[in-house]
Amino acid sequence: MSKAAAWRAAAAVCALVLIFDQATKQAAIDALFGEPPADLPLGFQFDYVTNTGIAFGLFDDGEAFVILVTLGALALLVGWFASDPTRPGIWFAAGLLTGGALGNLADRVRDGAVTDFIDPPGWPAFNVADVAITLGVAILLVSYVLPQRQ
Repeated sequence: MSKAAAWRAAAAVCALVLIFDQATKQAAIDALFGEPPADLPLGFQFDYVTNTGIAFGLFDDGEAFVILVTLGALALLVGWFASDPTRPGIWFAAGLLTGGALGNLADRVRDGAVTDFIDPPGWPAFNVADVAITLGVAILLVSYVLPQRQ
């Protein structure tokens, strides 16, 4: 894949994640705000939850700090991607990570907290952006662990 194609593909994935994340969060707010949680299979629930911190509620009262850390992480990610955009799979990881980070950043800037709505038993609630970030990290790690084809 050429550098230009990798950037276009990463941007497309980023946009899709961002749109899907924001749409699902708005749907969750519309359906769940002020309502009791809805039960799902395996003990999961749909529930309206907000998180002012980062993962697992860390830095719960550090809104400006969390926004700065997110922007710094995004800058590092874009720089890392720019250094080797043709590496197999990295465009997909970069798109997932960037789209997820921007989705949660949009919530944080707009509402002062991230909207979560998927609530598993024994684990903090999460959202589509969180899933994209997790998958992006996994794909990024795999793309650097596996040998490149020549």
